[in-house]
Amino acid sequence: MNFSRQTSLALHQDHRANLQLLARSEQAFVRASRTAPGADPEFLKLIAALAQHLQQDVDRHFGFEERELFSRLREAGDGGIAMLLGDEHEAIRAVAEELLPLSRSAVAGTLDAAGWETLKACVMELVERQVSHIQKEEMALLPMLDDLLDDETDRRLAFDYAASY
Repeated sequence: MNFSRQTSLALHQDHRANLQLLARSEQAFVRASRTAPGADPEFLKLIAALAQHLQQDVDRHFGFEERELFSRLREAGDGGIAMLLGDEHEAIRAVAEELLPLSRSAVAGTLDAAGWETLKACVMELVERQVSHIQKEEMALLPMLDDLLDDETDRRLAFDYAASY
């Protein structure tokens, strides 16, 4: 998609990176379903990258949207989409809250067989929820921003978002 606003483009770029990480994670867990994934250093690096994504990027990305964009949507009469996306943020955060300690244990080498099964289930749930959420944002939120933001607000928001890295 082509976006005319810098803020939309920055969020879109994050979405693309997140989708790639989620796809790699899903594929790795599907392939590892009958093996001992804890013995594979590349698999553990992927789990660590996913954990870092959850710790930093999800809260940064979601927080920015909730703080800077959802109130603007409500003021413009699009509160329904803001509410839906906010509810999805909470559901994704709940999965991340369960997944983070499991991923840390996996990377530390202390996760037992039952823990690996729970980790896999959490990763699959995260992938399902976040991919669906990103699709909604790509199809609804980001195009709305092109109409909602003026040039000055867009520049400020894009700068603020970039500075939050």
